[in-house]
Amino acid sequence: MPAERLARTAPPTPVGIVHLGLGAFFRAHGAIYVEEAMAASGGAWGVLGVSLQSPVTRDRLAPQGGTYTALELGPEGDAARHVQSVQGALVAREDPVAVLEAMAAPGVRIVSLTVTEKGYRHAPSTGRLNVDDPDIARDMANPAPVTAPGFLVRALALRRARSLRPFTVLCCDNLPGNGRVVREATLDLARRIEPGLADWISAEGRFPATMVDRIVPATKPEDLLRVAALTGRADAAPVVHEPFRQWVVEDDFVDGARPDFAAAGVELVADVTAHEHMKLRMLNGAHSALAYLGFLAGRETVADAVADPALARFARRLWAEEIIPCVAPPPGVRLDAYAAALFARFANPAIRHLTWQIAMDGSQKLPQRILDTVAANLAAGRPFPRLALALAAWSLYVRGVDLAGAPIDVRDPMADRLRDAATGPRPVEALLGVREIFPPDLACALAPKLEAARAVLLARGVAGALETLT
Repeated sequence: MPAERLARTAPPTPVGIVHLGLGAFFRAHGAIYVEEAMAASGGAWGVLGVSLQSPVTRDRLAPQGGTYTALELGPEGDAARHVQSVQGALVAREDPVAVLEAMAAPGVRIVSLTVTEKGYRHAPSTGRLNVDDPDIARDMANPAPVTAPGFLVRALALRRARSLRPFTVLCCDNLPGNGRVVREATLDLARRIEPGLADWISAEGRFPATMVDRIVPATKPEDLLRVAALTGRADAAPVVHEPFRQWVVEDDFVDGARPDFAAAGVELVADVTAHEHMKLRMLNGAHSALAYLGFLAGRETVADAVADPALARFARRLWAEEIIPCVAPPPGVRLDAYAAALFARFANPAIRHLTWQIAMDGSQKLPQRILDTVAANLAAGRPFPRLALALAAWSLYVRGVDLAGAPIDVRDPMADRLRDAATGPRPVEALLGVREIFPPDLACALAPKLEAARAVLLARGVAGALETLT
């Protein structure tokens, strides 16, 4: 007999948070923290999710009342929880006015975002809004927006016109200074629409920075079967995640209005910079390095990659010799212990985090995950052969074929441009000339090291290239 469909069992909670980008990560991370904060201390902090483009998540959640299963995949087995903090979902492309009205509702005090690095429509090398982006140009002229910055600006304009306080904008994406990035994008767009609005947002709005951490692989069809077997309920929209989680948030909210995050284990701090740099450089930087090298070596997942002794040795020495010297630890944190914990998380056999998935959107990720660390090593006169090899693997990956010539489905907003550069007569020079990724000074210093690492990969493959590292 088919399992009964998952349904809401708790009464609806009034919406206090609108979340843009209702993907798996937020549902496996932020939505759980919000639910636990309300369970501890109450408050009208229900979440209304917004999918900016695709209706798929909304259509899967709607018959379940917005609820879903979060399946924790640990080395000792699985554990499921029924998450009910999400009250429903809208699709921005279908009805942007409904989304704006939801964001302008008096009870909404926070708008949070997980729209990925590319969703902020900025140049990763500079952090500035890309005003040449056609959707940003459209949002300047059209009151029905399509981009995340457009929705923030137009919704804040509605609140100002209705004499409402602004909402806090809570960015939950992996970006250095993510609060600053979304603030600058919002203000830049607002100035181009109405300078007085930008002044009001600047004076009254709040954009706290955050550091988020939980490995959330893409949900696969077999995960739906695991959830049904474990819970006895059919769930069309489960998420899977590792046991570990962390959320560090600058405690700077409009009028102090927020859920009792501390009761749920969120670290509320005055400055998130040290946590952010540690995580972006050590976790995300190593993840991306293992993704490109692991994918080219035929390793399907990160766990498969670190099960390879050569790649495991690569990861440990990458942390010890090239990343940790560039990281100032947060108070009370030992970076060698943090690296050991990261390795254990990467090696969790229950987490099938695809190297291909992590490799997506490299043009948006490399500056903060790898290039900042490269620049720090250059400034200190330290060698960085492993980071150079990871960048060389990326330069080959974006060609759209693997080392054996088999096609790769490269998912990146700059995929066509990168492929043309990587397959041209002078690929390293062309790739380093992409200013949205590589600042000129860094590109100049990096060129000979990238040329050499790329030549070794082409001549000897991943295994041979790893053998050359001393």
